[in-house]
Amino acid sequence: MATANRLLANEHGSADEVLRAFGSRLATPIPFDELLLELAESLRRTLAVSSAEVWTGSGGLLKRAASDPDLGPASVILSRREESVVTRAPVSGAAWVSAWLPELVLGRERATLRAAPITHSGELLGLIVVERAGDGEPFSADDDRALAALARQLGLALNNVRLGSALQASLDELRRQAEELRESRARVVAAADAERRRIERDLHDGAQQHLIALAVNLRLARQLSRSDPTAAQALLDDLTNDVKDALDRFRELAHGIYPPILEDRGLADGLRAAAARGPIRARVETVSAIERHSPDVEATVYFCCLEALQNAGKHAGEGAHATVRLWEDADSIRFEVTDDGNGFDPSPRPRGAGLTNIEDRLGALGGRLNVRSSQGEGTTIAGVVPLGR
Repeated sequence: MATANRLLANEHGSADEVLRAFGSRLATPIPFDELLLELAESLRRTLAVSSAEVWTGSGGLLKRAASDPDLGPASVILSRREESVVTRAPVSGAAWVSAWLPELVLGRERATLRAAPITHSGELLGLIVVERAGDGEPFSADDDRALAALARQLGLALNNVRLGSALQASLDELRRQAEELRESRARVVAAADAERRRIERDLHDGAQQHLIALAVNLRLARQLSRSDPTAAQALLDDLTNDVKDALDRFRELAHGIYPPILEDRGLADGLRAAAARGPIRARVETVSAIERHSPDVEATVYFCCLEALQNAGKHAGEGAHATVRLWEDADSIRFEVTDDGNGFDPSPRPRGAGLTNIEDRLGALGGRLNVRSSQGEGTTIAGVVPLGR
């Protein structure tokens, strides 16, 4: 009877035809889970088995991806040794399956099983499992050959699917990064425009008005020098103070654009001078020697640290202190601005303008930002800028 059933099944196609059909279906845009189900159905029909299953997975975890008839979801966890043995195994029978994959035998101890490992480049990607009743016709060498060939073909297909998924994930990540970069550049442009307008206002309303007042008072002093020398002298004394005020105003503007001390003496001294004028008591520590770098690198670290100190001055609370740490490693310059103030929970809230500005500045040079804080425990704002040596 079993032989008759087998002969009848072979009328519907041979195992070689399953291989050819599967190979041709791989070239069609069919969902892969649907393709696996078609494979299980073809195997059951062609090999005249009571069930056919395809298991897929990696890292020692295999899940039943398709079966005919539908046996529902299931999973098997393999130890490293079991995974290594299964990966190197040929198409194997029930005794071997009982020893190394005992979960697959549960409930069908009297059945005749064949298991073919699906591998690629020495990695286990799944299993093909077929079952016949215990009193059915035994599996032949041709059956084993077909299962092994199909497992090899399926291993290549699963690897291609995995590569495709990894490629898609990489493309999605690139799109996300590109969108973030576009948004960051838009914010940088907007911030630069706003900064230019601020400088224009400061020049017009501050420094320019100082110079206009100086020019008016100088003309007045010249006129008074003939008619009232004493008043002219008093006015000239006032002008001396006005000139000093104007110089201070210009220095403040220069510090906001690009501080001379940063250009002349480098990051550490530039930040010490800025910290002395800052909104919070702060000290600057150099964990390692800080070499001179390009102006864009030094300016990025400088203004990121200043922004972090401004943040600490606003949010750390009264009496808080801050520490700025600078160091270099083989390929980057790093900084941390730590305060002992109020702290906050960074997880549920979006980043404010200050942290966004820091992130944008770092992102423009391929750097990255990390914020660590907790309520009542202070805040650390850390950044990394690649040096590209």
